[in-house]
Amino acid sequence: MKNNLVPHHGFVNKQHRRSLLKQKGTLLWLTGLPGSGKSTIAYALEKFLIENNRLCYVLDGDNIRLGLNSNLGFSSEDRQENIRRIGEVSALFCDSGIITIASFVSPYRQDRSNVRQRFESGEFIEIYVDTPLEICEERDPKGHYKKARSGEIKNFTGISSDYEVPVNPEIKVGSLDNSLDKIIHSIVDYLTDNERLVA
Repeated sequence: MKNNLVPHHGFVNKQHRRSLLKQKGTLLWLTGLPGSGKSTIAYALEKFLIENNRLCYVLDGDNIRLGLNSNLGFSSEDRQENIRRIGEVSALFCDSGIITIASFVSPYRQDRSNVRQRFESGEFIEIYVDTPLEICEERDPKGHYKKARSGEIKNFTGISSDYEVPVNPEIKVGSLDNSLDKIIHSIVDYLTDNERLVA
């Protein structure tokens, strides 16, 4: 049945949308251990960009799992499908000209690489939030590490499931070394230097 599907193209292309919004659709993919600070950075970045007249939107792990991906668990297969779906949604957002900020643990390099391949050169920007496990566990904002240590949560990244560190991310930030404001400005500087904020 899938062989009978044919892409349908309209009269408006990516360049038209870029001209309208005066920016380039871009996916900023924040990855890191649970509790590393991804969501905090994502929402602060969104606020900064919106205040500077840039159309953007945050796709956050928990929010997506409460809606679009509510039927998925945390097995390796379900994690892979979770990231695949987010990649497809992000590709639609990017095509519309929106700067998308995706905040997902996304522990497997291959899954992140598969998402990257959905995008044109320069559209996918991997941001590794490098926070040590002991700090993430000390923060434990949702109490998940405690539950993982007790065996209440299975397949928890960093405890009972592996996290594969990005080999060559476009941006690497450390929430211990820098203030939130400095992190946001470093990301915006990258977008500016690589002409993602101009049509």
